[in-house]
Amino acid sequence: MDIPAYSTAFSADHRAVCTLLAQQITDHLPGSDSKIWHAHPVWFLDGNPIVGYSKQKAGIRLMFWSGASFDEPLLSLRGGKFQDASLFYNQPADVNPTDLQRWLRKSTYLQWDYKNIVKRKGQLLPLPLETPSDLLPFLEEGGERAMSK
Repeated sequence: MDIPAYSTAFSADHRAVCTLLAQQITDHLPGSDSKIWHAHPVWFLDGNPIVGYSKQKAGIRLMFWSGASFDEPLLSLRGGKFQDASLFYNQPADVNPTDLQRWLRKSTYLQWDYKNIVKRKGQLLPLPLETPSDLLPFLEEGGERAMSK
């Protein structure tokens, strides 16, 4: 199954949300690879899972694997064991492109090393923080906190 085929059986609103998310993620996560992984669309950077979405009872769940480190109140659904953070959408109008693009930018430099979690026997470590120079003015204004967990 490919990513566009993932949502073909969903309601029109949920299918439209999936189409919008896939387009935004593909456009604003340069250098990423995408595939259906564990039955859901997921985008990766250098083999590390970054963002994906899935159909759940509450709607379309957008999940950032390292989202708990983004310091973003809207990403309020947190995993208990790892560093993921999520939110749900039920119609395309729920998706705020500005927020989504900001989260995608953060996902490129705030990452936990899921790629090697099995090799480390379940231990999840942060990847070295590499802040792109175009974000430095934002960071100097206090718009970000470094990973502290």
